[in-house]
Amino acid sequence: MKVTMVDPSLFTGRYDDSLCAALADEGQDVTLLGRPMRSTDAIAPRGYDYAPRFFRHSESLRAKLGEGKAFRLIKAAEYGATAALGRLGALERSDIAHFQWLPLAPADRVLLRRLKGRTALVHTVHNADAYHDDAGMQGRGYRALLDQFDALIVHGETTRHALERQGVSPRRIHVTPHPPMRLARASAQDLAAIADPVTPRLLFFGTIRPYKGVDLLIEACLSLWRSGLAFELVLAGKPFMDIDPLIEGVRAAGFGDRLMTDLGFLTEGRLDAHMAKADVILFPYRHIDSSGAFLSALHHGKAMVTSDAGMFGALPDGAAVRTPAGNAPALAQALLRLIESTAIRHAAGAGARAYGDMMGSWKDMALTTIGIYRSVVTSQA
Repeated sequence: MKVTMVDPSLFTGRYDDSLCAALADEGQDVTLLGRPMRSTDAIAPRGYDYAPRFFRHSESLRAKLGEGKAFRLIKAAEYGATAALGRLGALERSDIAHFQWLPLAPADRVLLRRLKGRTALVHTVHNADAYHDDAGMQGRGYRALLDQFDALIVHGETTRHALERQGVSPRRIHVTPHPPMRLARASAQDLAAIADPVTPRLLFFGTIRPYKGVDLLIEACLSLWRSGLAFELVLAGKPFMDIDPLIEGVRAAGFGDRLMTDLGFLTEGRLDAHMAKADVILFPYRHIDSSGAFLSALHHGKAMVTSDAGMFGALPDGAAVRTPAGNAPALAQALLRLIESTAIRHAAGAGARAYGDMMGSWKDMALTTIGIYRSVVTSQA
């Protein structure tokens, strides 16, 4: 089959790359449509084609304009024009147009209407609440878009049930478990750029957004530092919220030397280096369906602390240390045991690695996805 994968902003580039390569390995003709590559991207197409179909003009202005309001408005305008007037090209020539993310609902609605009836439409719903509480215009109208698709793919029962509660027909929902991912390996230079830990190191990595609970994490860490516990906290990733008050709060409390920040879009190698240097990796999310960041960290064999939201609540015993979502004191209590005991950290890390080893592969996901494609194409014949 000819498959066009669509992730206009490359929100989940590592996922896209892994799935496209696995589909190509199974004989599918795959093209991934995204934006022009950035220096922080690590996509290296293997067996499939990549085309920078979206945001070509706005990306060329990114270095000059930064990522403020003007840049976002230009991006939105360009995406709207592309959706309404751009050539459909590979999208209409494919058997399947598989959308990973829908970055701007008003524009996406136009694009999907243009494609309806020309090709089968599939969408992976990574989270039923696509952009969480900080969505703004980006998520407004997302639910209505789901009705345009012939099939919806989810990664677990949490998302399936959420969609069914929203009125989506169960017959259109297909579950394909999310396999573990591996980021690009850290180079010697990446590792050298990250200081070695002096005390146990906690790591929060990835995009920093309100729903991910970084404020809860800071609150928990402050309580432990005030109690006399010695450890380091690293925040590594691009903030999509104002975290200056949180950082200033740590400094004002006298613990600024224990907080390390590496903020911005980081290369996968640099993120991998941060994970290699950490003792505990943290996911104190208020809500989530599935977490690619969690799945990309499992192979490091580090102790993982999560909330009990979404997929985390369904983790088997031993895969992670779980705490109630939104509960900073409970998070602090869980961290206390891990910080104080090297043996407990190592045991928790071994559990995380074992869980990653027993999960499915990208080959499994590709075969399941191909089965979904075939069922959709057959139903339209």
